[in-house]
Amino acid sequence: MKELGRAISRNSLLLAGFAVLTAVLVGGAFLSTREAISESRRAAQEKALLEIVPRDRHDNSMLDDRLAVQAGDPLLRLPGSRSIFRARRDGEVIAVILPAYAPDGYSGGIELVVGVNRDGSIAGVRVLEHRETPGLGDAVDSRKSNWVDNFRGRALGNPPPDGWAVRKDGGVFDQFTGATITPRAVIDATRRTLEYVQAEYASLFEDPGAAQEEE
Repeated sequence: MKELGRAISRNSLLLAGFAVLTAVLVGGAFLSTREAISESRRAAQEKALLEIVPRDRHDNSMLDDRLAVQAGDPLLRLPGSRSIFRARRDGEVIAVILPAYAPDGYSGGIELVVGVNRDGSIAGVRVLEHRETPGLGDAVDSRKSNWVDNFRGRALGNPPPDGWAVRKDGGVFDQFTGATITPRAVIDATRRTLEYVQAEYASLFEDPGAAQEEE
């Protein structure tokens, strides 16, 4: 009986030691994987920002110079909190990259970012997430077509207000064959973002300090 008890105790200790060792290994793997995922995510974010404001235009880290913007703004219409990134040259903010949301896409909401230069012109637009129909509405995705490049250089007043529409509605932007709802949504979201920049210009461009946001 004593031998049985000793055997049970010994096996229990072995199992406990194995459990502790397993927990340590799993924890170590999780931490190393989390760090790798975080670095990969940061690299992907930076790549997306640099597509709008290339590295030769600024000398700061845009990922580390950002402002928090909350959901509820009537112009950006964000579904949740996001970040506005700022590009600087010799300390001066030369462009900002803002999140925007088009709730009225054909297949649901469309998340995008809009880069705006200091002079109010568009540096670039990129759609980050959508569920639009492949071969039709997904042409808003820069990986599918260069349609979003038509926004570059545009500004409030260029075109005039009635020009911020697809050609079918009397505007200056092309629609897609068989799909007009999606481009309408992106055009409207882009114009609203420019209106937000106009309204918040001082806080976006004139603040000399870099506002950082907690991860």
